[in-house]
Amino acid sequence: MQEYSLQTHSYQDTETFGQNFAKLVKPGDVILLNGDLGVGKTTFTRGLARGLGISKNVKSPTFTLIREYQDGKMPLYHMDAYRLENNMDEDLGFDEYFHGSGVTVVEWPQFIKDEVPEDHISVNIKRHNEDDRDIVVKLYGKKYETRDFGAIV
Repeated sequence: MQEYSLQTHSYQDTETFGQNFAKLVKPGDVILLNGDLGVGKTTFTRGLARGLGISKNVKSPTFTLIREYQDGKMPLYHMDAYRLENNMDEDLGFDEYFHGSGVTVVEWPQFIKDEVPEDHISVNIKRHNEDDRDIVVKLYGKKYETRDFGAIV
């Protein structure tokens, strides 16, 4: 496992980090976003989308479960698993997203942990105050052994 950490000092910094992160993602990547409510998970995803050339406004998929953005360099699938905490008795078709032609971002991944592929990227965001965030990126699995995210952190 590779691990990288950085600090951001505004929502713009967090969004810019997501935009830079997009330079290193590939189709089939799964990014798990961990952090408290309002910490910047969707802000990171908005930057990622911008870095992928997606022009649509990225919104939290809390009430829709999955938002798909197809107008960039590759598709972006933005999931929010928060409402699935007690609803994992049925197959919701995550495999098509986790092993598809785009990048999948999952907010609140702890609620679908049994569905998450072994190879994934974990982005943990922790708030210090209104502006400052600690971000820790961990790369899990063989898929990421040769990928170096250090240049963007």
